[in-house]
Amino acid sequence: MPLRPLPPNLTRLRAGHAPAVLAFERENRAYFARSVPDRGDDYFASFASRHAALLAEQDAGVCHFHLLLDDDGAVLGRVNLVDVEDGSADLGYRIAERATGRGLAVAAVRAVCARAAADYGLTALTAATTLDNRASRAVLARTGFVPVGDVDLDGSPGTRYALRLGQSIGWAHA
Repeated sequence: MPLRPLPPNLTRLRAGHAPAVLAFERENRAYFARSVPDRGDDYFASFASRHAALLAEQDAGVCHFHLLLDDDGAVLGRVNLVDVEDGSADLGYRIAERATGRGLAVAAVRAVCARAAADYGLTALTAATTLDNRASRAVLARTGFVPVGDVDLDGSPGTRYALRLGQSIGWAHA
């Protein structure tokens, strides 16, 4: 079955996206490090091989990676479904500092949730964020995720969320 099209500014990760993704990660490194653990220098030094590995995981169906692009092809955000197994996956996302506050994260997460159900056959998603990441907690709440427990995220207290995907509308509250 062909994959449903995503909104024009949201696309699946491809090999040709590598330069734009690397630029996005470099430009937002300090911003992201304020709310999630830094990826470290090795991430950037070995980016080409990491990008190739992500594409191999996507081709194998164990992950689904998506980019939110501006009209010039620059990356505004990433929305990923990882560890796909038994109808479930973990959701992760990050939005460029310059693109925050416009509802892009909510729209992108909703679109990926709908695609997860309709095209990838997933029935549930989980996500986690630190307690001090108010923006991420708000995105999860606005997209129907509900808190299901506490979690330690690299030494920071956090909350794990879950979402049961509805077949008729693409996503629904758990």
